[in-house]
Amino acid sequence: MFKKLVLSCLVFIMPLVAEVKVLTFAGSTRKDSYNKKLIGIAAEMARQKGAKVTVIDIADYPIPFYDADLEAKQGLPANAKKLRDLMLQNDVMMIASPQYNGSIPGVLKNVIDWTSHDEKGKFSTEPYKNKKIGIMSASPSKGGGARALVHLREILQAVSGDVIKTEVSVPEAYKAFADGKLVDPELSKKLQEEVDQLVK
Repeated sequence: MFKKLVLSCLVFIMPLVAEVKVLTFAGSTRKDSYNKKLIGIAAEMARQKGAKVTVIDIADYPIPFYDADLEAKQGLPANAKKLRDLMLQNDVMMIASPQYNGSIPGVLKNVIDWTSHDEKGKFSTEPYKNKKIGIMSASPSKGGGARALVHLREILQAVSGDVIKTEVSVPEAYKAFADGKLVDPELSKKLQEEVDQLVK
């Protein structure tokens, strides 16, 4: 009788502990991007916590700059739909953004602009709505891309994303990485804290 009760409890609990699905990408198309390195480290941390992680390179999903006339004429571009579908299929997102002239790159803003529209050309925040999102940045500057993250946070919140408070900025990125890890243990610890908040 006791064994049956325990088994019944386990059957009931198991669906509640399904693995978290995480989509990660850098807002850069550069092959040797510091932010691709950073998101790779964060992705591995999430895997170590038991999450199912999908890492994509937005360079593999080229899309035209957002244009309402183009959208009305041709609809949602195929690669924008693929990105939107990936977002919808995952529970959490992690985004690493470079800092260009104190803000985020146009290519990253363009991804958000397109994926916040549905196939009927209507504004739709479904891929972002109430979804936990972690943001981070690596930059050659001493500020680590912190100014870009201010803008990224505002943009993601505008499309209803739940951007967690903890964020990581990696300064002097040209010397911040070694052997696939962050050199600074304090930065590594903070990144782990951010990942833990996202996948717990």
